[in-house]
Amino acid sequence: MKVAVVGGGISGLATAFYLKRKGVEVELFEKEKRLGGKMRTVREKGYIVETGPNGFLDGKPYTLNLVRELGIEGELYKSSDKSRKRFIYSKGRLVRLPEDPFSFLLSPLLSPKGKVRLLGELFVKPKKDNSDESLASFVKRRLGEEALDKLLDPMVAGIFAGDPERMSLKAAFPTIYELEKKYGGLIKGLFAKVKENKGKGSSSGPSGPGGNLTSFKEGVSQLIGALERELKGSVNLGVSPKVEKLNGKWLVNGKEFDAVVVATPAYAASELLKGVNGRLSELLSQIEYSPIAVVGFGFEKEGLGHDLDGFGFLVPKKEGRKILGALWDSSVFPNRAPEGKALIRVMVGGARQPELVNLPPRELVKLALSELIDIMGIKRAPSEIWLFVHEKGIPHYTLGHLERVQEVFRLGQELGNLFFCNNAYLGVGLNDCTKAALETAEKVILMN
Repeated sequence: MKVAVVGGGISGLATAFYLKRKGVEVELFEKEKRLGGKMRTVREKGYIVETGPNGFLDGKPYTLNLVRELGIEGELYKSSDKSRKRFIYSKGRLVRLPEDPFSFLLSPLLSPKGKVRLLGELFVKPKKDNSDESLASFVKRRLGEEALDKLLDPMVAGIFAGDPERMSLKAAFPTIYELEKKYGGLIKGLFAKVKENKGKGSSSGPSGPGGNLTSFKEGVSQLIGALERELKGSVNLGVSPKVEKLNGKWLVNGKEFDAVVVATPAYAASELLKGVNGRLSELLSQIEYSPIAVVGFGFEKEGLGHDLDGFGFLVPKKEGRKILGALWDSSVFPNRAPEGKALIRVMVGGARQPELVNLPPRELVKLALSELIDIMGIKRAPSEIWLFVHEKGIPHYTLGHLERVQEVFRLGQELGNLFFCNNAYLGVGLNDCTKAALETAEKVILMN
């Protein structure tokens, strides 16, 4: 069996790796001259700066299993204890996000009325039908407006750079959707999960999902490099792929294949398959993306004016700021900055303020720095600056997303041996991508 994988991001690389491990003849096509997509690490002047994601949670096995199969466990780098401290910018100051349900009762983040409404979730009846619901609608229904504004909205900005009013609960947070379906509510479900996880060594809470944030000593590009080495001789770089279906066989750039895995972003997949199936191309074009800019700053720690004791902070929309939040990278992973230095990455744009991503680079950097100084009280200028702009950054799972994805997958089956694997479909995180890669490889093998 001969399989073409189109797209050299983490999804395509991992799928090709799993196929090759099973003895499948694989050829990967990537239009850029390097692999990894938005997962890239810049190493300059002793700093290790990520252009996109900075790691994965080890509470799920998918990426860890891939790392073990690649034999690079020794390169794993766990985050420091400081990463457990997360902050929300509220009413002009940074407020620590409580790590367990009981801490919310003492936290100044919510008003007394907001806390009472939060506890009232116990008495809210579950939604009876299975129709899709926006994240905003779900949280207002179960937890109240204040919880939406101060908890969910910033969390959605941090994960998806998205808009909770337009995003699908089922697609973006399937676990939360299932808590209501299975247990009748979130608080009931959380208590049930705590009991189930007792003794398993796993934990989760309001400040984030279970597991420790984990990366690699020299950044996430180490994972990309390891996959590239395993696929040596099977990768075509700097090649614009052309996909056709002729006499029951797939052709990619004129070469014949038994199956094709499209691992590009949805907008690229739409263009790629225009000549193959119009309906499929149209569905793929309907998957939206949030633009995002990442601005990195290197500071001298001494005289900075802030101790950076935590993971970073997120900003609710109602605060009216021009950034989504900031990551204190050198606190999370201490080797990300040289001794005596600090690395902070600021997120700008998203579905909330997409126009900001289009600002001239100098203005974008100035805006990010001004907001950071005002929010954190920083008292000195940065010595290093990095800017990474992703015009189509993170998939935005809007209402009806799962139905669109199901139809995309169905049409792929109907066309025969056409598969899709990317964070555009069933999860945007690194674990989601590595899980989808393994499952896609298994499907390819089973169907051939």
